[in-house]
Amino acid sequence: MLQRTSTRLADRMERGDVFEPRSPSREIMKHVTSTWGVLVLIALKPGTIRFNALRRRLNGVSERMLAQTLQQLERDRLVKRQSYAVVPPHVEYTLTDLGREAADRVEALANWIDDHLPVLLAHRENPESY
Repeated sequence: MLQRTSTRLADRMERGDVFEPRSPSREIMKHVTSTWGVLVLIALKPGTIRFNALRRRLNGVSERMLAQTLQQLERDRLVKRQSYAVVPPHVEYTLTDLGREAADRVEALANWIDDHLPVLLAHRENPESY
């Protein structure tokens, strides 16, 4: 049984409880673990990158979805946006310290999925095999 240090909703909300539907931690988890959130975090691990280069690297994300994902991750303080007052506009994105930590964790999950993909796909094709 899951034991909590506090059963008061206000305490759990303040601390962050992903099992509580109204917890802010659930919203941030949604941003970080969305398909595009995971891929953006991993794509930014090597360093700063411009918007269009990031879009090409992600291969398949729409401009609108990438902009929305970056805005969410920036609001969560995982990504830093730097714009330069030049023509044409020049905008770069980089991970914050928190973003690097989150990227390491979601990259570990992505690597686990890649490492186990043959088994996962085999089970999908033949559910009785496990």
